[in-house]
This record gives sequence, C-alpha cells and structure tokens, in this order.
Amino acid sequence: MNLLLIAGARPNFMKIAPIIKAISNRNNCGNRSIEYKLVHTGQHYDINMSQVFFKELDIPSPDINLEVGSSSHAVQTANIMIHFEGICLQEKPDYVVVVGDVNSTMACTLVAAKIGIKVAHVEAGLRSFDRTMPEEINRIVTDSLADILFTPSTDADENLIKEGIPKSKIKFVGNIMIDTLIANLEKARNKKTHMRLGLKENNFVYVTLHRPSNVDNKAALSTIMGDLDRLSSSLPVCFPLHPRTRKMLAQYGISCGSNKNLKLIDPIGYHDSICLAEQAGFVLTDSGGLQEETTFFQTPCLTLRPNTERPITITEGSNKLTNIKRLWSDIEELLKGNTKKGKTPDLWDGHTAERIIEYMLS
Repeated sequence: MNLLLIAGARPNFMKIAPIIKAISNRNNCGNRSIEYKLVHTGQHYDINMSQVFFKELDIPSPDINLEVGSSSHAVQTANIMIHFEGICLQEKPDYVVVVGDVNSTMACTLVAAKIGIKVAHVEAGLRSFDRTMPEEINRIVTDSLADILFTPSTDADENLIKEGIPKSKIKFVGNIMIDTLIANLEKARNKKTHMRLGLKENNFVYVTLHRPSNVDNKAALSTIMGDLDRLSSSLPVCFPLHPRTRKMLAQYGISCGSNKNLKLIDPIGYHDSICLAEQAGFVLTDSGGLQEETTFFQTPCLTLRPNTERPITITEGSNKLTNIKRLWSDIEELLKGNTKKGKTPDLWDGHTAERIIEYMLS
C-alpha cells in the first residue's frame, strides 16, 4: 500500500506522528509493507510553530514540501491545489491521508478526489455547526469527498450519518491526538515546565488564545487581558503568546498590566504545553486540541468560543464554553473550587493509529 500523508499546520503534525509510528511498527514486524511519503504543504512556516514539532515528535523530515506559506484562504487553498496536483500525478498513491480541518486538509482532498485517488480523513465528523468558521467549511467539504472517514467519537459518527454519509465509510477509531499525548507524556513530565517558570502544581492558570474572534477585536482583547490581569492577583497566569495575539496587542496598544503574576511568554513546544495542561489548576483556551488534552487529564477547562466541534469534551469531559461577557463569572466559579472533572471518552487510549492502519490494510 502506497500512501501520501498530508501535514500543513501545527495541529496536523501531532496527528500524523502516530500514523507514521504505526506504519513503521507494522513494517518492522515483517507484515505487509506500507510505503508512504510525508507531504508538508508549508501552510505554517514559522519555525516555532512548525519545525520544532518535527523534532519534538520524532517525525522524519518531509519527503515533499510545497512551501505555500501564508495568504488569504482562497489564495492559500489554490496554491496548495496547484502544487499538490503534480505530486499526485507523479506519485500515484493508493490513498491520500488527510488529518484535521485546516486549508491543507480540504485542498489536498479536492485534488485527490478530482483525479480519482481515494482519500482517508482522520478526525472526521466533527462539527461546530458554525459556518462562519473556515475550519467548519473545510470539515464539511473533506468529509463529503472522503472514501474512509475515521472518527474520534460517537457523536462524530452521528453527524456524518445525518449528512447522508454511508455507514460503510465511517469507522470509529478513537482520538489520534491522544495517541500523541500518551506517547509524549513522559518526556513532557520530565521537562517540568511549570517549575522552570516558577509555577506550582495545580496553582496556576494556563492560557492560549489566537482565534480572530478573540484577538482581532480591540474591545474583546482588552476585556480578556483585563480579566487575566485581575485573575493574576489570585493565581499566577501563564500565557504563551501566539504571534497573531502578540501582534494585535501591540497594534491596539493594549497594556497588560504590571502584575508579575501575569507571565506573557513566547510560543512553547508541544511537550511544554502538555506539561502545563496537566499541571494547571485550570486552562483558558480557544484551541481545539487543548479541549481534548484537558479532558484526558481531567483538568478544568474554559473554552472562549460560542461553540465547539468537540462537544464530547463538554458532555463527558472537563470542558465548559464561555464568552466575553460571562468570562469573569466563570473564572470566579473555578476559583471557588466549583470545578468539573469529567471522564475520558471511549477509545481515547493511545491505539487509534494502529486501528487506522489495520482497517486500511483490511
């Protein structure tokens, strides 16, 4: 079996890593050989947001790098399609394997489908039901064209069935992100990131925010930073600044206060992030991945978004949605100890990639 594995942005790398490992393990056991090439579209080009993950996750250097860089959604998607078409015609894979919901996911799916190459989508069926989110459009288009849809949770299966996807195409395999988390947990714990930052276990708040709805609006960003400054009077706050967030803080001239307990630091690696997510008293984020990771750790999480494509992190996990108006009152509830632990969903066990490879070979 010959595969093209697609990675384009930071979250993709964490989903591709266990698939590469599962392929290598199977090939090393003398079973049916699987050949693959790793295609990096170059959608994320900042070294701190991309290359560091190849090193941390032991991902081999990409066999092919499209180097498309940043641009508008339309231009970036078009550039990926133009470059990827030639790769498909040259390599003639049995399957193109796409993960997640970024522009690279949809663009490579469209190219493969038009050429007649089968597509497997890992992390299929997730829906926020908010089509103002570019990722939601990417999910819908990708799932409608994919030949195999590997889902992380049973609610994702239900979404696909409601959209008319045949059950024969849908395979519930579990959460690929948890494979990577479990494989890297020992390394993450050994980094003791919280201690290096002068933070105590369960006695700080870990924050990540980067979505335009939160950081591209001056009033919203001012309110968020004001609440974080206020929060830091009670608990230390660790906030690695996404390049977009740092840019908007400077552009709007928003003062972050003088409280030393509000630690604004540079972007951090995956191991550092896992360590902080496990050790934090609670997490404030707008990231999809952190909703899942905190659910696995049973760390209370506030997600600053009107919706989530991962509702299982709310119904079964430790996650809760919040908004700008309600943010401080929700923070106060957590400070009072009114936390939600939740449980780990089914098949979030570290063996998702193995199930994916076995199913594809069958």
